[in-house]
Amino acid sequence: MPGMIGPVADEREALLGYLAQQRYVLCLAAYGLTDEQARSTPTVSALCLGGLIKHVAATERGWLGTVLGRPPEDGGDLRLAPGETLADVIGEYEIVATETEEIIAGIDDLGRAVPVPKGVPWFPDDVEAWSVRWVLLHLIEETARHAGHADIIRESIDGATAFPLMAAAEGWPQTPWLTPWSYRSNSVGSSS
Repeated sequence: MPGMIGPVADEREALLGYLAQQRYVLCLAAYGLTDEQARSTPTVSALCLGGLIKHVAATERGWLGTVLGRPPEDGGDLRLAPGETLADVIGEYEIVATETEEIIAGIDDLGRAVPVPKGVPWFPDDVEAWSVRWVLLHLIEETARHAGHADIIRESIDGATAFPLMAAAEGWPQTPWLTPWSYRSNSVGSSS
């Protein structure tokens, strides 16, 4: 997926396209990392890249459960469990993305009401329902927020930033203004 989504035909395609783009850049922050690096917490925050991806996948699944009228779920642990790998959580996130697209494809009206679950302390008491559209916009917002966290964590691990990572992942050629990330050229403390 390139750095920007292409033209969109309608609102549904736009919402799903922007959500997919934010998922992509979140996972891109982990490109080329080992499981140990994905577990690391190199900033003052307790967040790690693997945990962020795991959390956002669980959060998206939970919100789509809310759209389907299921009880609220836990937002997922912000850590990789012992034995859990970066590939595991990215694979699970891909499954969640497919589920989301299938669920949304089956909803003919994005304005359809999504009742606000009661008894959840961070949900408003004075709102009876959101819309499916609102849920998708919220997921874009939530994923983008965590993609920003992921960028900071990744840069703290080895100095890599978003566009060089994207260039490496997508096989872009080196240009005068952009060098794709590589294992050798982008580690903190390297002499290059």
